[in-house]
Amino acid sequence: MKQLLIRADDVGYSYAVNLGISRSVNEGLVRSVGLMPNMPEAARGWAWVRDANIAIGQHSNLCLGMPCADPKLIPSLLDENGQLKSSRAYRAAFAEGREIVEYDELLIEIEAQLESFRKIVGRDPDYFEAHAVMSDNLTRAIHDVAERHGLKEQVGSFDPNEMVRCGQTDVHMACEDMLPPEQYDPVDFVRRTVEDMADGETYVLVFHPGYLDAFILDNSSLTVNRTKEVDALIDPGLRAWLEGQPGLRLVDYRDL
Repeated sequence: MKQLLIRADDVGYSYAVNLGISRSVNEGLVRSVGLMPNMPEAARGWAWVRDANIAIGQHSNLCLGMPCADPKLIPSLLDENGQLKSSRAYRAAFAEGREIVEYDELLIEIEAQLESFRKIVGRDPDYFEAHAVMSDNLTRAIHDVAERHGLKEQVGSFDPNEMVRCGQTDVHMACEDMLPPEQYDPVDFVRRTVEDMADGETYVLVFHPGYLDAFILDNSSLTVNRTKEVDALIDPGLRAWLEGQPGLRLVDYRDL
């Protein structure tokens, strides 16, 4: 049996992103979503999908918006405007082998985001991971908070040849939406992945479906491909093709 998990990140990023994720859940194939607990649109985004039978994870966000913790306790995480440092700053530091955030301060903010998540959702997350940041300190902090609270950590890896553990299952992870829009075909991505899977494998396909508003255009390099993913994930043809694949099971994080 092959297992395919289709995940949508970024609930709460913006109003328009929430709209796209809502369609991808309520009309489409998504059964696992990651919520950004510090974002102003997080509660609205959850309200739009909470009645669906889905897994909800904490998509810990350390690189966008205002923190959940007391800013005085986490100075290394903040820029000159008091907002969380950008993913661009993390990438530049990682490329130079530098850490720009303190491990202990990351623990404080991740714990504060977990508390926010619990207030919004009303329970613990079904899985636990972090939004697009390259930092060894963050990787360690995510692991330690998950272990402290007995949460199911999804170790991040977008090398489909690498296997990582999630819950009781070894999984491969794949994501292609950082390709240029003219090269990215999310339907083809899903089909190729399934056709290449071996029996007994589990793949987590990570998507970022959403529509576009001023906030997303001002704050994210991932734009057009979000809209393409909404169309793909609500495509009845893709659903029918998946349902017709012998030996394929569609799963969510509660199954791992």
